[in-house]
Amino acid sequence: MKRLPVIGVLCAAAVFGLSACSDDSSPSEDATKAASALCADLSELKGDTAKLKALDPSSATKDQVKDAQQAVQDDWNSVKTNASQMKEAERSAVQSATEDLKKAWDDVPGDTTGKDALTMLQPQIQKLDQATTAAAAGLKC
Repeated sequence: MKRLPVIGVLCAAAVFGLSACSDDSSPSEDATKAASALCADLSELKGDTAKLKALDPSSATKDQVKDAQQAVQDDWNSVKTNASQMKEAERSAVQSATEDLKKAWDDVPGDTTGKDALTMLQPQIQKLDQATTAAAAGLKC
């Protein structure tokens, strides 16, 4: 009979011990999570940049280019959330390339074809692709 209270006390201590440990995370765990999230965000950005780059100029519509460019901008907004994990030079390069792409898109005349729009955006797309590749390599994603 003496075992029952002892087991109950041990179980209660285990429950309290586990609950006390589960909610607190160390700064290094938080940094690891943020770096992991940043790597995932950079991967999304790189993937959507590749989709934009892969659009066939002979058949892409302006709406397809617009949608692909908007996906890149949305990805950049996600990257900004965890950008503190990036080195300043890498963050600045990705930010600059993303902003250049948006500005180039905004400068595309309204009556431009998808083919011409892609041709106009190619330098910015290439710059963004290089910047995201460098940032991911710097983070060892």
